[in-house]
Amino acid sequence: MDVLSVTSEIYPLVKTGGLADVAGALPAALADHDIATRTLVPGYPQVMAAIKRGRTVAAFDDLFGGPAELIAARVAGLDLIVLDAKHLFDRPGGIYVDQTGTDWTDNWQRYAALSWAAAELAKGLVEGYRPSIIHAHDWQAAMAAAYVAFGGDTRTKVILTIHNIAFQGQFGADIFPHLRLPAQAFHMSGVEYYGGVGFLKGGLRCAHAITTVSPTYAREIRTPDYGMGLEGLLNERGHDLYGILNGIDAAAWNPQTDPELPAHYAAANTRARAINRAALAERFGIEPGEGPLFGLVSRLTWQKGIDIVAENVDWLVSLGGALAVLGSGDVQLETAMSDAAVRHPGRVGFVRGYDESLSHLMQGGADVLMVPSRFEPCGLTQLYGLRYGAVPLVSRVGGLADTVIDANEAAVEAGVATGVQFSPVDGPALGEAIARTVSLHQRPDIWSRMQRKGMKTDVSWTNSAGKYAGLFQKILGEAQ
Repeated sequence: MDVLSVTSEIYPLVKTGGLADVAGALPAALADHDIATRTLVPGYPQVMAAIKRGRTVAAFDDLFGGPAELIAARVAGLDLIVLDAKHLFDRPGGIYVDQTGTDWTDNWQRYAALSWAAAELAKGLVEGYRPSIIHAHDWQAAMAAAYVAFGGDTRTKVILTIHNIAFQGQFGADIFPHLRLPAQAFHMSGVEYYGGVGFLKGGLRCAHAITTVSPTYAREIRTPDYGMGLEGLLNERGHDLYGILNGIDAAAWNPQTDPELPAHYAAANTRARAINRAALAERFGIEPGEGPLFGLVSRLTWQKGIDIVAENVDWLVSLGGALAVLGSGDVQLETAMSDAAVRHPGRVGFVRGYDESLSHLMQGGADVLMVPSRFEPCGLTQLYGLRYGAVPLVSRVGGLADTVIDANEAAVEAGVATGVQFSPVDGPALGEAIARTVSLHQRPDIWSRMQRKGMKTDVSWTNSAGKYAGLFQKILGEAQ
């Protein structure tokens, strides 16, 4: 089976979040199920720089405002088709935002081009290659489903995965004449959304199947609290909606071999974690102490619950804990973390930005990994935490609820607990969870058992890749 994965980012070439990790790891896992994946990705500067040997397999004289080429290449073990459209992707700044942090005004054009190229590939643009399935990721690739549906292609099936429904790709109606879609597509059964154009909405309407990244999130997004206005459509298409948990790249995230860790260790013996903990504390200017070292690796946003962490920093420190924060985002929340570090020297440390190497050390050295999100489709941080023996402290939402077993009395007694959950997602509940975590940490027998149980949890792609393979077969079987 040939699958064309379409994504706006892919690890290790270009990454802003978990989407890149999924897009980079899933193809290898699917290969174990005899599924060959090629990934269509934009030709950002960092992607083009990574191509050492590529070949042009197709060219466009005018692709949404300029010439473009499709370049086939193998990079970092990934089979790629790179959309080299310099007028759309060869620019400084972030991949979605300019150097001031403002969304590129032509994002609709950039990702419509990516989706249109995917649909053309599915129609046989490149001789000898015609995928039977397009696997589109998030709003940036969702229009591929619309281009297939309104382009008369009855052979190709499109699976759309929602990684975060909060990001929908909504634009004004004025862009519609430039989208290369027939007039009938500007309708509620197509891409029209409250008088404008909705990329994700159009994909949800036109895809043959819809997945999201955890079973709980699949249920949540069918409700007004989490559906972000699309819950009606998702309920209408409920029989086509599947929740499949993300996994992690178990080779890249392995505490026994991770080159970013000063000391390696396994579930059977975690004593070497103390070396990593000391290195982490030194990096963040945190003094040695007996209390738990909490780690937070996150975008600093309201969605991620960083405001309620800020509310609880003084409480955490008063209980004997320490806090290391790695992230960037909202200016007010960055300031709150910076102020906390000034207020509690030697107990709170803050590194602004994102550092892949340091994030590995956070997993390998922190006692606790905090993921207090208000909503979290799946979350990868807690999966890395489980793998590395950093006990997750998480809100009871989305994939966090699906992957962490709360250390309630029964779970502790049965020896199955892997972390601490809290609900509702507010400051008092988080404060209570922090206190419970500190108490658990004071019981080395319970704590080490939780670490070992978490480290033995299968958080790889093995099971989830099988579910994707089964879904792909099911969708193709229905088409026969």
